[in-house]
Amino acid sequence: MTSATPSLLSPVAPARTQPRSAFADLSQETIALTRRLFLQLARRPSTLVAGVLQPLIWLVLFGALFANAPAGLLPDGLSYGRFLGAGVIVFTAFSAALNAGLPVMFDREFGFLNRLLVAPLRSRSSIVLASVLYITALSLVQSLAIMGTAWLLGYGWPGGSGLLLVLVTLLLLVFAVTGLSLGLAFALPGHIELIAVIFVANLPLLFASTALAPISFMPTWLGWLASLNPLTFAIEPIRAAYAGHFSLSAVVLQAPYGDLTAAQCLAILALLAAGLFLLIRPLLDRKLA
Repeated sequence: MTSATPSLLSPVAPARTQPRSAFADLSQETIALTRRLFLQLARRPSTLVAGVLQPLIWLVLFGALFANAPAGLLPDGLSYGRFLGAGVIVFTAFSAALNAGLPVMFDREFGFLNRLLVAPLRSRSSIVLASVLYITALSLVQSLAIMGTAWLLGYGWPGGSGLLLVLVTLLLLVFAVTGLSLGLAFALPGHIELIAVIFVANLPLLFASTALAPISFMPTWLGWLASLNPLTFAIEPIRAAYAGHFSLSAVVLQAPYGDLTAAQCLAILALLAAGLFLLIRPLLDRKLA
């Protein structure tokens, strides 16, 4: 008689497993690489502490230094502290995003990036996405700390809808600058050159924007530079939100070439972010191939 019970030696049909989707693999890889960056931050928290303390010092010292600014210097009778708050928030996010390429550059120099490139990743885009998510989260934490301090100093709070505008504006700026920084991380030969570019770009872009003074206070040539500066397109919508004039159709920037609304400033930032990522995509495809 033959038994219906299968023998231990009889072949067993392999269990059918559902194939994982490309999106699930990409998400898992991106989360793992992002977690690695946050573990590095937890081991060296001085990066976050310094990133928060420096703009706080700017906010407190510059706010006190120009507290007695002449009447009529600032639009709508704003106090200098409230005027400065938007500039410090944007500059904090900008500085963090400009440093986004440094972890990638160090991975290149220490050989970890080569290990990732030979690893069985479903998509090497996860390397870039992890950097974007990490810098975005870090920038938002720093910006919220600045906003909370500004509120404690009596410089106001943007409100619910204004807070949403602040977050959207910062996200667009961070995406644009992060794309530029990642492109530099793959294009430049080493971290010394990248740090040099960061130092050269940081303060000139700050002073050639409306972070510290309105365009009406600047000489003509500097006013033109400030009105073309990406930081200005992020600062002015946030400043309008702090002033209580939140409206996408409201004019927030009176530039030498014409008036711009908050919606137009956001559109410029979105185009800038998309353009920079499209510009560096061939470089990333070549370096991550």
